[in-house]
Amino acid sequence: MTPKGLLGAFSTAVNLILEGKVKETVHNAFWDHLKEQLSATPPDFSCALELLKEIKEILLSLLLPRQNRLRTEIEEALDTDLLKQEAEHGALKVLYLSKHVLNMMALLCAPVRDEAVQKLENITDPVWLLRGIFQVLGLMKMDMVNYTIQSLQPHLQEHSIQYERAKFQELLNKQPSLLNHTTKWLTQAAADLTMSPPTSPDTSDSSSLAGPSPNEATNNSEPLSPTMVLCQGFLNLLLWDPENEEFPETLLMDRTRLQELKSQLHQLTIMASVLLVASSFSGSVLFGSPQFVDKLKRITKSLLEDFHSRPEEAILTVSEQVSQEIHQSLKNMGLVALSSDNTASLMGQLQNIAKKENCVHSVIDQRIRLFLKCCLVLGVQRSLLDLPGGLTLIEAELAELGQKFVNLTHHNQQVFGPYYTEILETLISPAQALETKVESV
Repeated sequence: MTPKGLLGAFSTAVNLILEGKVKETVHNAFWDHLKEQLSATPPDFSCALELLKEIKEILLSLLLPRQNRLRTEIEEALDTDLLKQEAEHGALKVLYLSKHVLNMMALLCAPVRDEAVQKLENITDPVWLLRGIFQVLGLMKMDMVNYTIQSLQPHLQEHSIQYERAKFQELLNKQPSLLNHTTKWLTQAAADLTMSPPTSPDTSDSSSLAGPSPNEATNNSEPLSPTMVLCQGFLNLLLWDPENEEFPETLLMDRTRLQELKSQLHQLTIMASVLLVASSFSGSVLFGSPQFVDKLKRITKSLLEDFHSRPEEAILTVSEQVSQEIHQSLKNMGLVALSSDNTASLMGQLQNIAKKENCVHSVIDQRIRLFLKCCLVLGVQRSLLDLPGGLTLIEAELAELGQKFVNLTHHNQQVFGPYYTEILETLISPAQALETKVESV
């Protein structure tokens, strides 16, 4: 960062600190003023009345439409006119009213706020009690906002789906050729499934998941399924050439996110390959330690951040750091450290991982793509039940990648499913088709 940038960042930080201090000072001054008013002779209830009025409004805003009894109780207990009359006669019982408010808060709050409300019941000072009430009411308001958002989410999602589809249809009406690239994309996916799959180096030892695996589902002796064609199409997007501008029109809005998933997939391929090669040199003792594995993962992930701009330098640094970590860990545990020949061999194999034609890189990449295909067909959790060899050490990272991929494709399919169905009906003959329309994956 430049000196000018550092100065700007420092200035911003100072302003934020000062702003926070000012707010805190004003806040404390208000409560001090309230204490002075209530301690005066006779007491001044002007601030207390405003606070009780605001508390009433907040409590009413937390009610659901069907909670009529509580609404009536709040209206009666905090009747503004009645409280003004009591204040004018010096008979406003602030502590009593605050305790009554606590009882209503206990009825309205989420279970997570029960403890906070109970703690307030032990406060006898009316100012501190009101202060605590406002703090907890603020949390309860946020709880209500979150609850409302969660309740509306299905409706918002459905509205989003309909809105996106309607907007796309408007464009399609103006440009009838708007689905040309999408049609070409799905045509290629169907062609990929009808071709005989090449012999895979890990076919014999890769574990199959519970239920039919995607490889079985796409066996060329079986009739084509629209859903499997679409799954293949989504997977092909993770291999998309950035120079190819014929990107499916229905996925243009998701292109950046797909590119990020592609980068994440590549990083996981390198990471899993590094761990697989490293484990063959260090044995089960080191790799039986989750802490050691996590450390290697952190090292690899950190050093791979510059892989796209400096691939050779990045993988060289990874090989050096990983070799050094294994060597030192073996010595610390009193085990035989790596010989110079083994160290050289380990570093050489790690550096070769960056090459796509490298057998370890190829197998791991193939297995991760198989996992993602299983996620689309079976779901993420079922796909994690029996991971192929070499992937178990990156299970958490795979679950995150798989869920992102499933979420993206699922939403896209909900929006554009009718268009995909129409295209696939022209690609798959009725005699071949297993389904009449695209189903949600």
